[in-house]
Amino acid sequence: MASKLRLFTKRFFIYSNVVVVFFFLLSCLVPLLNPQKWWFISFLGLAFPFLLLLVLFFLFGWLMILKPKQALISFVALLLGIKSILVFLAFHTPKTFNYKREPGTIRVVSWNVARFIELKRNTNKGSATRLKMLDLLKQQNADVLCLQEFHTSTNQEYYNNIETVQQELGYPYYYFSFDEDGDNHYYSSIIFSRFPIIDSGRIRYPRPTLPDVLLHADIRVNGDTIRFYTTHLQSLQFSKNDYERIEKIKTAEDSLLSNSKGILSKLKRGISNRSIQADIVHEVIGNSPHPLLFCADLNDVPNSYTYSTVKGNMQDAFLKKGTGIGRTFTSLSPTLRIDYIFADHNFSIKQFRRVTKKYSDHFMLVADVELKK
Repeated sequence: MASKLRLFTKRFFIYSNVVVVFFFLLSCLVPLLNPQKWWFISFLGLAFPFLLLLVLFFLFGWLMILKPKQALISFVALLLGIKSILVFLAFHTPKTFNYKREPGTIRVVSWNVARFIELKRNTNKGSATRLKMLDLLKQQNADVLCLQEFHTSTNQEYYNNIETVQQELGYPYYYFSFDEDGDNHYYSSIIFSRFPIIDSGRIRYPRPTLPDVLLHADIRVNGDTIRFYTTHLQSLQFSKNDYERIEKIKTAEDSLLSNSKGILSKLKRGISNRSIQADIVHEVIGNSPHPLLFCADLNDVPNSYTYSTVKGNMQDAFLKKGTGIGRTFTSLSPTLRIDYIFADHNFSIKQFRRVTKKYSDHFMLVADVELKK
């Protein structure tokens, strides 16, 4: 009887290991599969960190009980999935960001500022957070700011954030698409610069995606022209009720089916629409006549079609100089790295930092880069 139980237990864990490995390897294929056709597999990109953890659990579990043959199941899977692992994790020793500038470097900030939290002039908690955010931007002493979900207004009762950043933070040049967000209110991405902007342009993504834009500004830096791109790809548009449903799923409250239906629908729509936007970005930045830096909230994880398509052969500043998972979105899961600074191979990436202040629902990214001679 004991031997039958032992055999059953062994087979159960072997079969479980095989199932986990199958879904892990399927998640590694997500960057290669266009969500327009393979949206149901694209969901696995979000599950990649947890599947990786399970594969490692089986690997070390088999090794601990001295079963090297069974451990090969997970070991081979990890070898096959190494490319996905290397875009998910950065393997550098943590280093202190040196705010003293090296000669010849360019400092760039990318941050989803969530409309600076408060729109209307007042003295409430939101306005206090807005001031903290502006002060944090000032502390970075960056040459270029690429900000997503930026809001400004020409209505005197509301904050004119363009004017504030120009006058109080010292960025005289900017490019903004001035998308209307109500009477005298404007909402989009923006590029601020301490160096002259000599050319600029925008591309609006087509329906059915949301009307986000891809902006570029050609900036003259020490005699060289560098093209900066920024964009915000379609979010999942989760409402307060959606976040409450997710919490109920986590705690196994109420019906899993009823709580999941609306969330899965929004996940499907977001993943599919971002693939349309990602294809456009890939084509546009491939035609840049200048060395380029790309800063964005892609609203997608590294193991996704969006990330793979947009990044192409560019360098990911976090992977070059960062450590660990590099979470940038402060809600839902600690595995969500959805904001990026990419640089083409005309640049050397000198240092990188995530500023983990929870003012916005995204963390600020800062990178020092140097144009190669």
